[in-house]
Amino acid sequence: MKKTIRFGSVSGIDLFVHWTFLGMMAGIFGFYVYQGLTVIAALAGVGLILSVFACVVLHELGHAFMAREFGIPTIDIVMYPIGGMARLARMPREPKQEFLIAIAGPAVNLAIAAVLYVLGTALGTTLSAASSFQPQANIISMLMWINLSLVAFNMIPAFPMDGGRVLRAALASQMDYRLATHIASLVGQGLALVFGVYGLFNGLWTLPLISAFVFMAARQEVQHVMEKT
Repeated sequence: MKKTIRFGSVSGIDLFVHWTFLGMMAGIFGFYVYQGLTVIAALAGVGLILSVFACVVLHELGHAFMAREFGIPTIDIVMYPIGGMARLARMPREPKQEFLIAIAGPAVNLAIAAVLYVLGTALGTTLSAASSFQPQANIISMLMWINLSLVAFNMIPAFPMDGGRVLRAALASQMDYRLATHIASLVGQGLALVFGVYGLFNGLWTLPLISAFVFMAARQEVQHVMEKT
């Protein structure tokens, strides 16, 4: 079975979606209908999720375009149920370059949120956080706060999230790159365990899955660096 499906290309960067993402969309649509929503309402719900993932694609393109500035090509961008990943041909060892590449993604989400804020204000839309996640909330306000949430989430200092790479870049500017990777990886694994346990005890079942992914990715980052040095 083919694991990914190509759905487009931007500036020579191929965009793929993993089959599990398509399965998730079908499952969410079925769940909405099962809960009693009309087909139109279910499609609207799926449309909102697709809008969020469009923002994630732009986030990953931010990484890719910044990497291109430093002569680092992007192999492709793949969308998964838990997010997207821009596969760079290599990661820079220069701390400043890694910092700028890592921060470029959240900067895109921040820019999207700013545009939505201006648009929502011009249209007289209520943009408070409390009203943005009500059942009948305006999609502009919802997307604005979701993009701000993506900024906050991605800046958590844990590999493979952007905050973890920012942390390593900051540490690598003051110490050996391998030691910086070890410290950043340990921080990432520790946070993953904390969030995983929190999710288990509070019924947030997707959080342990994401935490497991972050934990393993942090370990793999150390192994990759050790093999390359």
